[in-house]
Amino acid sequence: MKTGILKIFILLVLINSVICSQVPDTNFNKIELKQKEETAKYKVPLWLKSSNTIYEKPNPLYSKVDYWKLAGIGVITLGAGTAIHIYQANAWWKEQGSKFRVINDWEYALWIDKVGHFYGTHLLGHAFSAGFEAANMDAEKSTIYAAAAAFAFQLYVEIEDGFGANWGFSPGDIVFDVLGSAYFLAQYYYPYLKNFQPRASYYPSEQQRKGLRPDGNIIDDYDGQKYWLAVRMKEVLPKSVAQYWPSFLMLSVGMGVKNIRTDRANARSDLYIAFDLDVEKLPLHGKFWQFIKNTLNYLHFPMPGVRITSGVAFFGLVY
Repeated sequence: MKTGILKIFILLVLINSVICSQVPDTNFNKIELKQKEETAKYKVPLWLKSSNTIYEKPNPLYSKVDYWKLAGIGVITLGAGTAIHIYQANAWWKEQGSKFRVINDWEYALWIDKVGHFYGTHLLGHAFSAGFEAANMDAEKSTIYAAAAAFAFQLYVEIEDGFGANWGFSPGDIVFDVLGSAYFLAQYYYPYLKNFQPRASYYPSEQQRKGLRPDGNIIDDYDGQKYWLAVRMKEVLPKSVAQYWPSFLMLSVGMGVKNIRTDRANARSDLYIAFDLDVEKLPLHGKFWQFIKNTLNYLHFPMPGVRITSGVAFFGLVY
């Protein structure tokens, strides 16, 4: 349920970001790109900053924040969040308990729910960040505010669950929300971490395809979900080996579950290794296309792979 709210909200924020990224920006040209490159040289990580630190080299080409666009993004995001709250409140939070309660569900769905929280918060951070940058906010502030906003939204949902008659505040969910938000932030300050990209894939389970699940909710169709960590092998392998590795080809490690809803006594978690594609390598340039490529890199593409648990099995396509 909680993941369902998140994914609907992410979709709306992403749509908002796409719209903003297509708004003509006369300042986005080669001069601005050069200015950003020069400014980036003078960026200092937060943990190194002091009261005497000069953060950036003064530059007359500096682009001010577009507060009208930023306000528009805020209104759309707030409106989407409110609409989703009303819908979910009627669907799940209608019966509120009188007391706030905590439920420890660390091993719920064999941990795939927790990994989903990590992925979802990271993806939501990406969506918020794209919106902030569309309003000309600098990359550092966009990343910080986006990470905070992503976690704040997740925390809000978890608190609502804490008062739900059929739900509860999950410490495990919050821990993985924090980790997802922190990893999104860490990738900015430590660019090497960008070589390790969270991804997800979904193919409906047999129950889902046959319409045997009462609610038909794909968010809780855990048997059909897989979560991945895609690695840019070209960047992490020793140079002597990396020179032979195609730059567009990644290697992903993933996890999935089986029998969560149908046969819990025999439920299992599986690990996979598969090839993946780096959409960043497509020769498409500009703010809009960069946003599209970054977003697509949150998806695992059907590629050859192997299951390394529950009996080794090779697949022509793993998705």
